[in-house]
Amino acid sequence: MAKITASMVAELRAKTGAGMMDCKKALNETDGDLEGAVDFLRKKGLSAAAKKSDRVAAEGLIAVAGEGNASAIAEVNAETDFVAKNEAFQAFAAGVAQTVLADAPADVEALKTLDFPGTGRNVADELAHQVSTIGENMNIRRFARLQADSGVVASYVHGGGKIGVLVQLDTTTVNDEVTATARQIAMHVAAANPQYLSRNEVPADVVEKEKEIMRVKAIESGKPENIVDKIVEGQINKYFGEICLLEQVYVIDTDMKVGKVVEKLAKDIGSDVTLAGYVRFQLGEGIEKAEDDFASEVASLTK
Repeated sequence: MAKITASMVAELRAKTGAGMMDCKKALNETDGDLEGAVDFLRKKGLSAAAKKSDRVAAEGLIAVAGEGNASAIAEVNAETDFVAKNEAFQAFAAGVAQTVLADAPADVEALKTLDFPGTGRNVADELAHQVSTIGENMNIRRFARLQADSGVVASYVHGGGKIGVLVQLDTTTVNDEVTATARQIAMHVAAANPQYLSRNEVPADVVEKEKEIMRVKAIESGKPENIVDKIVEGQINKYFGEICLLEQVYVIDTDMKVGKVVEKLAKDIGSDVTLAGYVRFQLGEGIEKAEDDFASEVASLTK
């Protein structure tokens, strides 16, 4: 039997939103397997993971840059949210995005070797300069770049740099309506946080795992076994509607789904339109911060 520690309970609670005692029980039931414990809680209906993000915020900015039919997005992190309001930091983040747009580097290390606009320094040296000037540790975490051979790439930044989005529409006809729709879809992506473009992109093992959780919950709720498969089928379609961009209800017009918005645009302009891709960065997503006080709070439960 694995020893269940305070930090394990804290991590499971952060991932699921379940109560501390429920988390401890789930870890005991799964011999300390964190992912197994997440599934255990979901099957028991005790996890809030489907309704709340398990991502811990970090500080800094999401910056975007665009020109013609290409746009870039970059996340630059700092230690405190105060730095995000610093004009020098904002200019640095914007310059990083502009460098990604202009030079399309392969990765962050390649980006750091490139010239930073207007300084005579490369990106790595400019980063070091900003760290010494501002007096706080900083990091270029990630970036992405989209370019449409024929079409548009729209960008949208929300919350002063907390969320940034790129959306690519491929079409041979580019006009104000296409550009406006692309930006509105980017706003939708910021709000709705899709995980995949379409259901075809959802990995088969993810679908099967969701179906199994839905099946167990249906059986344990007392539903007759002869209708469980129909219940699961309906729920999995609802699940796709929550996580797949093309199947999500459009936040700007809730009578339509995003896929239908694209179809309507194609009909309006008399030309094929494809929602070819999107990128959504949320500041600090996936970055774990130490939670020493919380670990102390639950320490007594794991003894």
